[in-house]
Amino acid sequence: MKIAVIGAGMIGVSIAVETAARGAEVTLIDKSAPGSGTSAVSYAWVNSNGKEPTGYYELNRAGLEAHYRLADGGADWFRPTGHIEIATAPEHTTELRHRLKRLEELGYEATSISGTTASALIPDLIVPENLEAAAYFPREAHVYPSLYIRHQLRRAEQLGVTLRTGATVAAFHEADDGVKITLSDGSSLSADRVISAAGRWTNDITAAAGLGPVVAEYQEPGDVTVGYLAVTNPLPAAIDRMLTSPRLNIRPAGGGRLLLQALDLDVTAAAETTPGTNSDLAKEFVGRLQSILKNTTNAHITELDVGVRAMPADGQSVIGGVPSRPWLYLVATHSGVTLAPFLGTAVAAEVLGEIEPLLNDFRPTRLLDSYPQHALTAPRQPGQQ
Repeated sequence: MKIAVIGAGMIGVSIAVETAARGAEVTLIDKSAPGSGTSAVSYAWVNSNGKEPTGYYELNRAGLEAHYRLADGGADWFRPTGHIEIATAPEHTTELRHRLKRLEELGYEATSISGTTASALIPDLIVPENLEAAAYFPREAHVYPSLYIRHQLRRAEQLGVTLRTGATVAAFHEADDGVKITLSDGSSLSADRVISAAGRWTNDITAAAGLGPVVAEYQEPGDVTVGYLAVTNPLPAAIDRMLTSPRLNIRPAGGGRLLLQALDLDVTAAAETTPGTNSDLAKEFVGRLQSILKNTTNAHITELDVGVRAMPADGQSVIGGVPSRPWLYLVATHSGVTLAPFLGTAVAAEVLGEIEPLLNDFRPTRLLDSYPQHALTAPRQPGQQ
């Protein structure tokens, strides 16, 4: 079987590898370099923390466990060092305690901890004087997307996957034996099945197939599709796990650098502009960092980006075949980093004739048949992302 996978981010390379491993002839297509889209600007938190409804929790839990299986024995792209969350405001405290109870019922590793324990787990943490609650999620992890993609590209090369970059999909032409794909550079190829893992560009693929949209499009600054990510210079701060705090989320970024996220600041994020590394926004990130983490006196921002999320229109993942286009399979999700290794095997299995029950709640027909008219609400409080 000839398979064309569109999009060489974390999900696309995973699907390409697993379909090739099952004997398919695979071509992986990307308009730019692998990993240069949404995967390049991601907080890259691997978790099933607070995912609702239950089907979405189970899907993300499967993604978390798939990372552990793929990284068995250790991997440079996978950092299973856990996650600490601290709360000071009454609303956040109540939500965190409710979430801990829910996760305990589901069998998810999560526990309430003291400020002293939080300090032991993150030695340079400045524990707020008004701390109300803290939690530890030991099995959660973070990923370095570029290293994950490098790992999968090596596997893809060994399995004979053909990589074609520098062109987008211009059109699909159905045939009795599959579909002809015309690319923007004038070239074409034939496939039995097309798997779209194009992320935030998924609507371009559905439009080329004569279908409606399934992902939310960027409309205005601060909407649900956009958010800031800031990267610091290398720092001697003692933190090797993720931290969610009232005003700042922190993730180690390698080499002593830290990746910073502040959901309330995202209200000004715009897809078309990015503030500079010496901007007031950059200074605000640094000030918040210095208020929560010791040994950051010399911190400054070296990168400040606006990430544009792949956000399905109803907030839930889109995964499955399109009955009216039997050659087309769509994958679009806001949980791409967590789900990538699981979707690699699950989508490969489905395209080659099996059914994965965990995907049944996420079929694309729900959005193709009835696209939501209301906009999703952007996360602004700790724990909402």
